[in-house]
Amino acid sequence: MGIWNRTGIAATMLLVGSSFVGTGHANAQQQSHISAEMVEQVRASVKEDASRLETIFKDIHQHPELGFMETRTADIIAKELEGLGFEVKTGIGGTGVVGIMKNGDGPVLAYRADMDANAVEEATGLPYASKVRVEREDGTVSPVAHMCGHDAHVTWMLGMAKIMAEKKDSWSGTLILIAQPAEELILGAQAMVDDGLWTDHGLPTPDYLIGLHTAPGPVGMVVSSGGPKMAGTDQIDVLFKGVGGHGSMPQMTKDPVIMAAYAVTQYQAIVARTIEPQQTAVLTVGSIQAGVDNNVIPASALVKVNLRWYDAKVRERMIAGIKSISDGIARTYGMPEDMLPEYTMKGYSTPLVNDDEMAERHAEALAKLVGKEGVVSQLPAATGSEDVHLLKGPNEDVAFNYLIVGVADPEVFRASMEAGKGFPYSAHNPNFIVDLRAIPVGTEVATVATLELLGKGSPLLKVTKAKK
Repeated sequence: MGIWNRTGIAATMLLVGSSFVGTGHANAQQQSHISAEMVEQVRASVKEDASRLETIFKDIHQHPELGFMETRTADIIAKELEGLGFEVKTGIGGTGVVGIMKNGDGPVLAYRADMDANAVEEATGLPYASKVRVEREDGTVSPVAHMCGHDAHVTWMLGMAKIMAEKKDSWSGTLILIAQPAEELILGAQAMVDDGLWTDHGLPTPDYLIGLHTAPGPVGMVVSSGGPKMAGTDQIDVLFKGVGGHGSMPQMTKDPVIMAAYAVTQYQAIVARTIEPQQTAVLTVGSIQAGVDNNVIPASALVKVNLRWYDAKVRERMIAGIKSISDGIARTYGMPEDMLPEYTMKGYSTPLVNDDEMAERHAEALAKLVGKEGVVSQLPAATGSEDVHLLKGPNEDVAFNYLIVGVADPEVFRASMEAGKGFPYSAHNPNFIVDLRAIPVGTEVATVATLELLGKGSPLLKVTKAKK
C-alpha cells in the first residue's frame, strides 16, 4: 500500500551533508542483544550473495503478478526455501507460501513478505522494467508493475532465509517465513488465516511477528517506531441500479450515472461535516464504472470507495453515511426499495500498532547496522494501511513490529528535499524505483531484525498488549 506522506518520514529527518538524522532513541529502554561481530558476519554474507539477490529481484520485477495471481512468484519462493532446508507449505489463502525451519528450543518468529504488484503501468525506463499486462476478472486489460516494492520484500526475505539456514549455530528457536498474497487488496492476510494458517498446518503459535516495507526515503534509512503507525481501512463497492435506455430519451430511464455522480460529491460532506476535526478520517472514491457507449444510459453504475480511520466509531459513521446518502439519492431518482444500491464490503484491516518494546529493541539493534543516524525511532501515525498484523489471527499476544526501509537513491532523495518536493516519488507511482543498493541493505535489515530476536542468548521479549 502507499504508506507515507510528506508529513511522515520527511518530517522526522534533517538532511546533514549527504546523510540524515533520525529522532534518536532518547527513551529507549530495551537493549539490543545482537553482537557487533554478528552484524559484521551478516554484512559479509549478504555481500557474497548480492549478485544472486539482484538477479532474483530483477526477475520478480519483470514478472509482476496481481493479488491472488502470484503463482510464478510463489513457485520461486517455494523452490528457494525448499533448497535451503525449510519445510514448505503452499496454496494457503490461494497462493500463499509458508516456510518453517525448526532449530532447537527458543522463541517462534513469524516473518512476512507480501508478493503482489499494482495495476500501474511502469514509466521508470529501467532496462528491467515491467511490460506485463493481464486480463482481469471483469474482462478489462490492466498493466501490472511492482510500484510498491513487494519485489524487494520477497528478495529480502529470501536473502535472510539463506543466512539463517547457513548460520544455524548462531540462533535457536523456530523461524516461520510467510509469503503473503493480495496485500494491495487488503485481503491476503485474512485469507491465509481463514484457510487455516495457524490451525491446519501444525505451526506453533508465534511469539513475534515482523514485517518490512519499502519507502522512498534514502537507502540506509530504517524506521523502527512503536505505537499506532497505520490507519484501519475498508474497501467498499457501491452498485447503483437504474433503468437503462437510449441517450436521446432520458425520460424513459432512471440514470444510475447521475445517481453515482451526486453520491460522490455528497460523500465528501461525511468527513467534512459529521466527523470531529480532531479525528483521522479519509474517504476516497478511486473508481466510477458505468456504461460503454456515448448514447446509451446504462442500467447500473459502480462506485469504488476507500476509507481510512483509527477510531472504530469514525469507521461506523462513514459507512452509515455512505449508505444513507446512496439510498437517499436512489429513492430521489425513483428507485423502489428492492432496487436500492448494493454494498459489497471487500478488503478490511484494523489500525496497525507496533509493540513499543520490540520497536525500541529493533532500533537499538539496527543502529549497529546502519548507525544511530540512520534509524528513525519516532514517527507520527500515517493514513496508509496494511494487513500484515492480521496474520496474528486468533493469537492476540504476539509482539509485532513493522519496519520501514529506505529504497531511494540518496542523491535523488536529497535533490527532491532541497527542491521542496518531499519524496522523489510515492508508492503506486509509475516512477517508483527501488535503488539496487537497497537490495543488500534490506536483506541486512531483515536478517539483523530476525537474529536480534532468535539469536542465542537473546531473552524472550515481554509481550505488551497493543495500545488502541
